[in-house]
Amino acid sequence: MPQVLAPGDPLAIDPLSAFQPPNFAHGFGTDESGRDIYTRVVHGTQYSLVIGAAATAIGLGLGIVLGTLAGMLGRVVDFTVNRLLEVLLAFPGLLLALLFIVIFGPGVVTATIAVGLSTAPGYARIIRAQLITVRSQAFVEAATVLGRTRWQILLRHILPNTLAPLFVLATLGIGQAIVWAATLSYLGLGAEPPTAEWGAMLSAGRTYITSAWWMSFFPGLSIVLTAVTATVLGRSIDRRMRHV
Repeated sequence: MPQVLAPGDPLAIDPLSAFQPPNFAHGFGTDESGRDIYTRVVHGTQYSLVIGAAATAIGLGLGIVLGTLAGMLGRVVDFTVNRLLEVLLAFPGLLLALLFIVIFGPGVVTATIAVGLSTAPGYARIIRAQLITVRSQAFVEAATVLGRTRWQILLRHILPNTLAPLFVLATLGIGQAIVWAATLSYLGLGAEPPTAEWGAMLSAGRTYITSAWWMSFFPGLSIVLTAVTATVLGRSIDRRMRHV
């Protein structure tokens, strides 16, 4: 898909074209190696979206497991999981991601997993609250009276009625995950230059911020616009679901 909008090679260098400001030949300018910033930003979109989606999937998946355990397996399990979540939520999410990377080493895969794990506690608390709300509904009590097992009730009645908020969480989470993954790449703990990833591009451009502002401006603008778009889309979905 990126090849349609930017058919060039995002890693192709042209030293003679280095540090060109935005012009007709290079709409976003070029970097220190003569690589076209526009091509790299477009190809970086796919890279960053994949990282954001994967991290969100990890966080939501773990959040669903923890939230379901807390909401469905009685007071002892609920108390234990809640204390664990409170401890994890006491630390900033990005700090948890950094701690994971310190233990397992930097890299794209590690950064993606770290971002996913750091967002899981927040998802788990929301999912637990939603499960408890749905569990108290009349149709769940009716299923219990009819002799359905706990897991049958969970799979057939409770989880399907908690999917709507998950779509909103996932949409909002992708924007957050992209920002966090870009932050880790900027710190040199995720994707590394010359990878066409927005955070790595920001990291490479900070050295030349006073003389080649476009190297940092356009990747940074892409991160901001993507995060804002994901937030607006998530809130729009939330409003529509509330009116259904």
